[in-house]
Amino acid sequence: MKVIYDVPAPAKLNLFLHVTGCRADGYHLIESVFMLIDWCDTLHFEIRHDGQISRADIGLHSADILPDDDLCVRAAKALQHASGTTLGTHISLDKCIPSQAGMGGGSSDAASCLLALQRLWSVKLPHDELMAIALKLGADVPFFLSGANAWVQGVGEDITPITLPAADFLVAKPPLGLATQSIFASPTLKRNTATATIAGFAAQHESGVFGFGCNDLQPVALELCPQIDQTLEWFDSMQLKGRMTGSGSAVFAYLQHDADLSRYPSDWTVRKCRNLQTHPLAGW
Repeated sequence: MKVIYDVPAPAKLNLFLHVTGCRADGYHLIESVFMLIDWCDTLHFEIRHDGQISRADIGLHSADILPDDDLCVRAAKALQHASGTTLGTHISLDKCIPSQAGMGGGSSDAASCLLALQRLWSVKLPHDELMAIALKLGADVPFFLSGANAWVQGVGEDITPITLPAADFLVAKPPLGLATQSIFASPTLKRNTATATIAGFAAQHESGVFGFGCNDLQPVALELCPQIDQTLEWFDSMQLKGRMTGSGSAVFAYLQHDADLSRYPSDWTVRKCRNLQTHPLAGW
């Protein structure tokens, strides 16, 4: 195999995100439901026989170009080292998921890289080794490798697959993004939310499932990025219950009725999405 084209990397939404504690090493303990949606980046891989890892961005403005050592490149190098292969790759990335949105785009790209490059290089690591690599790359990467929507705990490594009702969602991201580190570093972040249970979550009716809990990161994010509040107000104007996903700045709402998408600021990124039941690469 010399090339693999059109590899999808779907975004996620956090239906809720509770911060339940903080470890001695500074890592925060979370509790969340991660849900895959049909908003995807697309990656293409070409084999290199010189062992080099390179990457090109497709269709991005110069201000949006990713750093040379982004998560895709780091994932490829980590797999290359762990497998001992002498092969390399050139990665082309068609970036559609907004950055600094809380939608996991970079983490999803990294997970899709790990899965695709195992095929391209004809290597196969044990699942636990691949998940260990994923966790070192970022807390969200193991979820995207898990293959399904999930109840996620710990620092992102405790993953329990769950089934969610099929539904539509409206997602909006204002121009400004937020760095995850700035949220978790805030002294005002709530870090002691009581833990919930999967049984309690699953017992909700459909609208309750999609409105369960809260996002503990949202109050801090609102302090750092007032544009999030403007986005929430836009959702309110359409009688939609908006909530920030992840560390923001994207906001989403469960769609129970049609929404007027004709009026919003031209510099926002707005999209109607549907949730996915499984990852497009499940089983790779």
